[in-house]
Amino acid sequence: MQISIADDQAIRSARIAETRALGDQITELAGHINAGTYRFLSLVAEFDRRSGWNDGSTQSCAHWLNWKCGISFCAAREKVRTARALENLPKISAAMERGEISYSKVREISRVACPATEDYFLMIATHGTAQHVEQLVRYYRHAKESEELTREEQQQQNRTLQYFYDHDGSLVVKARLPAQVGALFKKAIDKAVEDLWETEPEAVESDTPAGTPTVKFLPTRTKRADALELLAESFLQNGAANLSSGDKYQIVVHVDAEALQTGCAGRCEIEDGTHIATETARRLSCDSSVVAIIEDEHGEPLNVGRKTRSIPPALQRALRSRDKGCRFPGCCNTRYTDAHHIHHWAHGGETKLSNLVTLCRFHHRSVHEGKVQIYILDDGAIRFLQPNGKTFDSVAPNHNHPVGDWRELPRQHEQEGIVISSRTAVTRWDGGPMDFGMAVASLLRRTRAAANPPRGESSATKQ
Repeated sequence: MQISIADDQAIRSARIAETRALGDQITELAGHINAGTYRFLSLVAEFDRRSGWNDGSTQSCAHWLNWKCGISFCAAREKVRTARALENLPKISAAMERGEISYSKVREISRVACPATEDYFLMIATHGTAQHVEQLVRYYRHAKESEELTREEQQQQNRTLQYFYDHDGSLVVKARLPAQVGALFKKAIDKAVEDLWETEPEAVESDTPAGTPTVKFLPTRTKRADALELLAESFLQNGAANLSSGDKYQIVVHVDAEALQTGCAGRCEIEDGTHIATETARRLSCDSSVVAIIEDEHGEPLNVGRKTRSIPPALQRALRSRDKGCRFPGCCNTRYTDAHHIHHWAHGGETKLSNLVTLCRFHHRSVHEGKVQIYILDDGAIRFLQPNGKTFDSVAPNHNHPVGDWRELPRQHEQEGIVISSRTAVTRWDGGPMDFGMAVASLLRRTRAAANPPRGESSATKQ
């Protein structure tokens, strides 16, 4: 079977037309996604404004989105920030609602835009790519920081520590520290160098010919590298080891035994410090060493009991392996966690795996403050309840109804005269280079003009 040249050209034209139609479908769908994302953000902003996420122990709207919508915590936090920022950017909000600009562009613009610069940023977002917007925002932020921050504030803002492996396998460390922190670091390195080389400097054989008695001493930079190793070893031996044990912090709390067991009024104070609540003392004692001291009526010790550790290291390891972070529903904290006795040891609770649960500091405090109740079910599962007996699956009262139905969005757009086509979300960039210097200068002029309006305009506004 032979195909003529005309038929071959027709097939090629048909494939080209199909491919173009496919591209049009993608860009049109991108516009609908932009509009749908705006609707999502508007609902998030309203939900956050009403504190609908506040069930008594969920920490923020971002935590709720992470829990309920399966959005990573960092992304959820950015969505909440962007949603609230759009409340003060009506023109950018309207453009996103029409499907013209994407969430990526709006997310970057919302970091720095204000009413004075909104028009300019919207023009860049409409005619530039997402990369153009990101670069402009970055340059503009740097210019604003240089203009507004003092020398010390710039040092604090620009502090960094980076490290990476070089091609030969060695670790390269780069740091930018504020002046006072740099002085502290330098002093620590110098002291470590002194401790390492209190005696004669170590000799290293050189590459000179045999028979020439020469000695080459270690250079200062090599000594500092060894000193940094000493600092790391010292911290791991003396710092991290202490932090991983039951005595995380050496805080002495004097509390009456009856007050610790029942929560009634009684002595409960930090040594050489202020009074604290008995619930705070009970929270601290969940995973700490306890010394029982019998005192007379004048506070003089009569007998000191044996120091015991509440949770042995082996049990700690088993608990970390089982829970892998805070067990509270929706909480993604895996660091800075505490081991909590569900049935408190002061009330006779046993120190065993089935009576322990890992909680972050926030939820651990919430439990001891009575905002969260924990129960062990018959099958060994753990349930977290609100004080009124409801689980934490529900949201705050009267806040469980959405503001609107996103499914009505296309119909609503038709009623409002919003038409999303294959060209709606397409960037209008013509491919030419962008002058970021001129763009940043224009934004700075607009910001300064808004901060210092002309006197005539100011007086007219007052009238």
